[in-house]
Order: sequence, then C-alpha cells, then structure tokens
Amino acid sequence: MDYSKFISKLSSRRKPSCISELRRALDNCSPSLVWLASGMPNPEKFPFREMTVTLEGGKKLTLSKETLSAGLQYGPSHGYLPFRNQLKRMVEQWHAPPRWAESDLIVTVGNQDGISKALDMLLDPEDFIVVPDPCYSDFLCMLSSLAPQIVAVSVDDQGMRPDILQSALEKAISSGSTGIPKALYLVPNSCNPTGTNMGEERRQEIYAIAQQYDLIILEDDPYCFLQFNDKYLPSFLSMDVDGRVLRFDSFSKVVSSGLRIGFVTGPPPLLQGITLHMQASCICPPMLSQVLIHELLTSWGDEGFKKHISDICQFYKEQRDAMIQALKTHLTGICEWIVPEGGIFVWLKNPHVMQPCNPWNYVLQHFIRAVAAS
Repeated sequence: MDYSKFISKLSSRRKPSCISELRRALDNCSPSLVWLASGMPNPEKFPFREMTVTLEGGKKLTLSKETLSAGLQYGPSHGYLPFRNQLKRMVEQWHAPPRWAESDLIVTVGNQDGISKALDMLLDPEDFIVVPDPCYSDFLCMLSSLAPQIVAVSVDDQGMRPDILQSALEKAISSGSTGIPKALYLVPNSCNPTGTNMGEERRQEIYAIAQQYDLIILEDDPYCFLQFNDKYLPSFLSMDVDGRVLRFDSFSKVVSSGLRIGFVTGPPPLLQGITLHMQASCICPPMLSQVLIHELLTSWGDEGFKKHISDICQFYKEQRDAMIQALKTHLTGICEWIVPEGGIFVWLKNPHVMQPCNPWNYVLQHFIRAVAAS
C-alpha cells in the first residue's frame, strides 16, 4: 500500500529526534560501550536498590539490580526491547497476521495514547473518519481538536452495520467536500459503551468495505481477553491481507490501568508517525511499567497468563450476571438491553425517551460537525 496519502500535514512535518534515533544503538550494544550522546543519569545514583512485588497467591517477583536499573532509566521511544520481543511473539501466536513479516509493534503510554497519536498522524481538518454511533466518548474528545468530519454509523447487536457504512461512505464521497475518507474506528469485542461483540461474518464485511474505500482500520481492542464463553473471534489484524489495520491493545483491563502500558501493531510506515510523535512528547513509554509487566509475563509463562485471564473472566462474568439480574428485577418493561458476552459494559435503551435527547447525538453535535447516517 501507498501510505503517503494517509499521513496528515502535521505528521509529515515531524522530524526524528537525533538523540532518540541514536539511542536505538543501545538495543544490542557492547557492554563496554560508554554512552555520551545524551543526558542519561547514572543509575548508581538512583535511590532505589531493589524491588520486590507480591503477586496474587503470594509468589514474589523480584527485579534484579540490572533489570531495575533499566526500568529506572530512559528507554527507546518504541519500547523496552525484551518486552517488545515478548509482545511480538504473543501477537504472532494470538493473531497470526497474514503480513506479519511486514509488520511491527511499538509500546505506548496506555492504549489511548497510541490511538490519539494515530489520529494526529492520519487526520487533516475536514478529512472523514468513520465511527460507530454510539461511540466511546473519549475518542470523540480526541477528535475534537483535529476538526475532521465524522461519518457516524448506526449499530445493532453486532456493532457497526455494513449496509449503513456503505451508504454513509458513498454520501461522504459525493458531498463535494475537500476532505477524504481515511480511517474507520471500531471496538470489535465487548464494545465501550454498547457491550456488543462483532460476529466473524460482520468483521469480514467491514474489512471488505474498508478495502473498497481504501480506509485504515483502527482496531481498538482492550477487552479482547475478557470474553466469558472462551470464544475468541478473529481480529481484524488476523484478516489483514493489505496492511491497512492499526491494532491497539492494552494491559489496563487485565493487569493494571495505572501502569499505563498499551501497544500498537501495524505497518511500519504508520507506526513511524506515532513513534516520531512520542519522541517529541513523552520520549518513551514508562520503562519501569514495561520491565514489571515483562517480568510478570515471563514468570507466568503462557499457561500462567491463560490462568490469570480465566480467573478475571470468571470474576467479571459474575459481575455481569449480578447486573443483568438487577436489570431484570428493576427495569423490565422500562429499558431494553442485550446481555454482553464479555467486557465490562451493558448498554441500556429507554424506548420512551425521544431520540433528540440521546446524549451521544449531543456529543457528536457539540464536539464536531458530523455527517450522520441513519
């Protein structure tokens, strides 16, 4: 694919940080290398000497002096190398992307940081972006300063409707606007806020439409592991034969939200735009958080990680069941809902409330000009 048309004017003006680019040499450097290129403080003067955390079940996880020093130091903008390699192995195992040899992965300061920087890289004012209606509210906050045009596509119990998506894109293209359709944002699993899961056939239809209109798919999937029936549907990354998917994963829902670690997988030309933005803003993702999660995943191994996921899915399933029982008891005949198959959201509809009172319509109208499809 030719990615040049997707890069915003602002992003195309970004230049690499000389220091950050030089720091790549530290990924596989000789132990005898003396680094003089930047103001990296001497780890011997950090006041921390040891770190031990107690895991669920009582097991201790201790960071060695060398590992702790790496966690307390500046690191690569694209992420701590042992952690990135670990994540790459996991992504290949989970998704088997068709274009894996031509893909890469970077670590971000949480999932939302990666999405925000991707939008900055992709969108010029007046460009079109497709979103589900209703949509994750903070995603609309991210869009507000970029002034794109929103193609808001109605959803059903499987998420975004392909028939409305098709007609909405045709309408956007024929509108005579100077902007062009560039990206499609969706949360395929246990969507925030609707709680819906997108079926496999629906995913294939959406991907085919993205191919037809040459859209970048922003696959926001922080709830992929929180599925209550042990059924994991194919990701958009797993069906991406073109290299048009940027996939955003997060440890916030399965390890810790406060550690602020997410990661983005996709084509290197697009990841480069996000990395340059990081070099100019946060320098690197939080190193101590990366080191800690890396050591945790290493300690668990694949089976330990699966057991952890199983435990939290059982916990949230019980929470879901209690919520649904409360809804049945108190809101039957007043509201409508679907029973979510995973995640932490259930979406209530009140058929007695007039459509103009829908708060999501309010958000769309007041944050940004919307091209809505109904």
